[in-house]
Amino acid sequence: MGFRLPGIRKVISAANHASSKAVDAQKGYLAVYVGEKMKRFMIPVSYLNKPSFQDLLSKAEEELGYDHPMGGLTSPCSEEIFHRITSCLDGQ
Repeated sequence: MGFRLPGIRKVISAANHASSKAVDAQKGYLAVYVGEKMKRFMIPVSYLNKPSFQDLLSKAEEELGYDHPMGGLTSPCSEEIFHRITSCLDGQ
């Protein structure tokens, strides 16, 4: 099963310089913006294959669609819930 991430692209124009920095990530990692303050987390792309993370993505899609103006994935869940999910994935 694969995921298509259409909202992730690098913006080059000077007016959107901050947006272009938002997508810079170490190879093998993906930016995820979480919570009301849109805190940025870098997660391994291997999380995309995990059922619990796929559930999180499905919920985010229902609420936000696929438009991610921050340059990474955006999740409406709280930072606390995101930490719980990712800490379980780290142990797998």
